[in-house]
Order: sequence, then C-alpha cells, then structure tokens
Amino acid sequence: MAHEQVAGQIGRRGVLALGGGAAAVVVLGACSPGSEVSDVASASSAASGQALATVEQVPQGGGVVIPDPAIVVTQPELGVYKAFTAICPHQGCLVDQVVENEIVCPCHGSRFSAVDGAVLVGPATEGLAPEPIRVQGTAITLG
Repeated sequence: MAHEQVAGQIGRRGVLALGGGAAAVVVLGACSPGSEVSDVASASSAASGQALATVEQVPQGGGVVIPDPAIVVTQPELGVYKAFTAICPHQGCLVDQVVENEIVCPCHGSRFSAVDGAVLVGPATEGLAPEPIRVQGTAITLG
C-alpha cells in the first residue's frame, strides 16, 4: 500500500531522519567539553566585508579568536595577517588562543600553525581551513 504525503506534512521516514539528525547534534555537542561551538556553520557563510578585528588587536606572533563567525586572525610576521576557521577539526571545539605562532585548541591540546593552519600537534589530523580576509587601513574584514 503506497503512502501519500501531503504538502506540509512529514512522513514517518522524515520524522526518523529529523530525530536522528537532532540526536547527532546532541552527541557531537557532548563530545567536547569547555569551549565547544553549538553552531558549526562555516565562517565563509558570514557576510563578505564583515569587520573582524583591527590590526592593533592582532599581536605579532599571536592572534585573536572571533567566535561569530568562528575565525581566528593571526599575524605570524609583522604586517602579514592570516585567517583560518576557528573550529578544531578533531571534535569541533572553538580554538581559544594564539601563542608564539601556534593556534591552540583547549579541548584536547591540538596546535596549529598561525602561518598556514597546518597541524603541529594532534590529536587533530587535519589543519584549519584558510578564510579570506582583507586589510583596509586598520580594519581586518572578511573578504
């Protein structure tokens, strides 16, 4: 017997799929203590031109973590600014600091290069994805 689905109604499979997706979000959120990110949307989905920081806020050899959108901006050498997603690929935690050109994840100790986002210390096996930025005057914007 075929089931007809009326527009605006969800069938049994749809309810099961939605329930499974919600459970997956809860489980993933529970995996990482501390600074976990509840909405793991890509920073690239944020508006181009969105102000992230000023050059004065980003120390040489350090950086600044912007939680929304989840981006870390670094200055690995004087006048050179880089940006990466601030979501650790290991279990989705928000990185919390940049020290001596290393981006640090507080959840399990992964460390990433402030120069190119590469993994320096695991357990993460993938680096942080680069994000496009622009420096216009003293403003650093998504771009």
